[in-house]
Amino acid sequence: MLTLAQLYREGRRYWSSADGIAHWKSERACLGPVCERLHGGHSLELGMAPSLIDMSPIRHSMRWAPSVELSEQPSTLVCEPDALPLPDESLHLVLVHHLLEVAPSPHRLLQEAARITADDGCLIILGWAPMGLSGLSRLYPGRRDRLPWRGSWRTPAKLRDWLAFVDFRIERVDYCGFHLPGRMPGNASLETLGRRHNVPLGDSYIIRARRSTKLAQIQRPRLRLGSALGGGALGHASSRVARRAQETTSKRTAEVE
Repeated sequence: MLTLAQLYREGRRYWSSADGIAHWKSERACLGPVCERLHGGHSLELGMAPSLIDMSPIRHSMRWAPSVELSEQPSTLVCEPDALPLPDESLHLVLVHHLLEVAPSPHRLLQEAARITADDGCLIILGWAPMGLSGLSRLYPGRRDRLPWRGSWRTPAKLRDWLAFVDFRIERVDYCGFHLPGRMPGNASLETLGRRHNVPLGDSYIIRARRSTKLAQIQRPRLRLGSALGGGALGHASSRVARRAQETTSKRTAEVE
């Protein structure tokens, strides 16, 4: 089994290849409108590709690397991805880019990513779609021994269950990386058509998730007799009772006299 550092180096080689760059560009184009609307103080990107969140207005962004030798900048977070040395709910954007497929402990990685995401923050997961053309091409012998086909590819429905376990809910799933068999992503017409109808046949999916509501405050409806019994009917009945009481009083007064 490859070490995490070896996987990271292999990932860098793939994302610098023609196929990797084509997929990266399609993902960046799909992710751009989402990141441009996010705000906050800090963000973290967990992945092996070039940055995808540099278009975000969030002031301080961090990258991740498994070792100091592989870090690209001073603010790089060097650690195991399933043991992030950051406080709870401290980041407004956490992006996991094609790392759940190959991480040694994907459940723990997702738990850590969820833990450090603020209540008003956003957790974004990019993964390979098993039903896309790249997913189907994994059936070729030997493909699963190298990136991007290596590891376990999971559907958004599967990750929905994982996210529910860490108290997150999916707001939206988008697909990108549409292309014809034997071609790379880059056909503008196919990409536009696929993204417009959000067809689940792209090579990649982008999950946008947020923390679920902690406790739903139960508001008991106020009982309004007028509306419950019928305002007109209640008023009519009250008038009738008052009239009868008045008639009874008048009758008793006359008998006394």
